[in-house]
Amino acid sequence: MAEKALTFNWSRPAHLLASGFGAGLAPVAPGTMGTLVAVPMYWALKSIGPGFYLAAIVFGFIIGVYVCSRVNHDLDREDHPGIVWDEIIGFWVAMIGSPLTWQYLLAGFFLFRLFDIWKPWPISWLDFNVRGGLGVMLDDLLAGILAALVLNFLPL
Repeated sequence: MAEKALTFNWSRPAHLLASGFGAGLAPVAPGTMGTLVAVPMYWALKSIGPGFYLAAIVFGFIIGVYVCSRVNHDLDREDHPGIVWDEIIGFWVAMIGSPLTWQYLLAGFFLFRLFDIWKPWPISWLDFNVRGGLGVMLDDLLAGILAALVLNFLPL
């Protein structure tokens, strides 16, 4: 039986996507770097229209479950810090319903990172109890939902 690779393999599309095109391999704050990658993607998607934006989130989440499962398996490690596709989708979720302004973008970025790092209940429960690609994606999805709820009540 072949030994599993313990590093990201750039010839595999799942590894490239899961790492946020390499942003997740930053030596410090890989989740924050992944969220930064999400910002221009968010701006482009949101500019196209709300239906396309929501479809991109759903499609991105489904693809994320697969790519995160694949990379978990390939690296023989659960939720490697270099996996940041979940941060990308979580940030997009955080921005649902927000106007396309720099004030909301900045507030959404900080709120999402706060909930993703702090992991208040039930995010912490999901992070601890749901494994695999679904677990990697779910806690950030919920962090994005909580950030969106707070963000949509801010008077910016």
